Amino acid sequence: MEHKPVLLREVIEYLDPKSNQNFIDCTFGGGGHTTEILSKTTPGGRVLGIEASGESLEKFKIQNSKSKIFKDRLILINDNFRNLRNIYANSFHYPVSGILLDLGLSSMELADESRGFGFLTDGPLDMRFDQKHQDLTAGEILNKYPLENLVKIFCDYGEVPRSQARLVSEAIGQERKIRSLRTVADFLRVVLKTLYPRAWERGEITGETKNFYHHRRKINHPATQFFQALRIAVNDELGSLREVLPAAEEVLAPKGRIVVISFHSLEDRIVKNFFRDEAKAGRLKILTKKPLVADEAERQENPRSRSAKLRVAEKVN
Repeated sequence: MEHKPVLLREVIEYLDPKSNQNFIDCTFGGGGHTTEILSKTTPGGRVLGIEASGESLEKFKIQNSKSKIFKDRLILINDNFRNLRNIYANSFHYPVSGILLDLGLSSMELADESRGFGFLTDGPLDMRFDQKHQDLTAGEILNKYPLENLVKIFCDYGEVPRSQARLVSEAIGQERKIRSLRTVADFLRVVLKTLYPRAWERGEITGETKNFYHHRRKINHPATQFFQALRIAVNDELGSLREVLPAAEEVLAPKGRIVVISFHSLEDRIVKNFFRDEAKAGRLKILTKKPLVADEAERQENPRSRSAKLRVAEKVN
C-alpha cells in the first residue's frame, strides 16, 4: 500500500526548510515528510529520523538502498521518540531548525494484518509499535487485566461512555473464562455482540462492516474507540507524547519550530495545553491559533487525513 504523508504542504510551509538546515522527524514511518524536507535542504541539510517500528525502517532502507541523498544526509534510529534527548545527544550533533511529530498510524501499519491495529483486517491482538523491544500486547491486556482496569482504559483512552465500557469489559470477562481472546476478530465479536446484539444475531453487522448505521444514521464503527484505547494503552502513547514535547523544545535551536499532527482529541489536548503553558512562560510562540486541518481534496485522496489536526509553535530566543 502506498504511503501518503498527511498535511504535507502544511508541514513544509511551517517548517520552512532551507538549504543546509537540519531537522528531526520523530515519527519517520514511510519517510514521506522527510523526503520532502531533504529535497529542500540540499546540499548539506540533514534529518534525524526516529521510528519505533523496526520493520518500517527496514522496508524504507531496502526501497531506497541506492539513493545517495538518504545515505549521506539521513540518520535513522529505531527507538521510541520519548527518548529524544538521549537519541539527539548520541546520534545527531547539529543545530535543529525544526521537529515533526506525526502521531497517526501509517496506511502500511493499518494494512499489516500481523500487527492487529485495524479491525477491518484479522490478525493477532498485538498492536505494538515496536514488536522487537516491547513485551506488552493487546491480547495480554484483554486476557489478564482486571475488569476495572479495562473499564478505565476504554473510558480514558477511547472516551467510551462508562456504561458501554463496563458492558464490554464484563463480556470480555465472561469470554475469557471459556477461551482466550487471540485475534482481532475475537475482540471485535465481543464488542459488536455486546453493544448491538440484535443486529449481530440478524447478521447485519460483521467485522467487515466498513460503514456502520444505527437507526439509519451513519456513525463511526463502534469498535473504533475500543481499538484506539487498546493501542494507546499498549504503547503508552500519551505518556510518550508528554515526555517528548519538553524534550523537543529543549533540543530545538532558537527560532526552531515544532510541528505536531494529532489524530484524536486526547493527543490534541496535550499538545494544545503544552504550547499554551510554554507560551505563557515566554518559551514558545504559538503560530497556529486554531489547529489546521486537511482540505477537501486531501480528505478525498487520503481518508486518514480527515481527523488530522496540525499545531505549530516556535522556540523563543
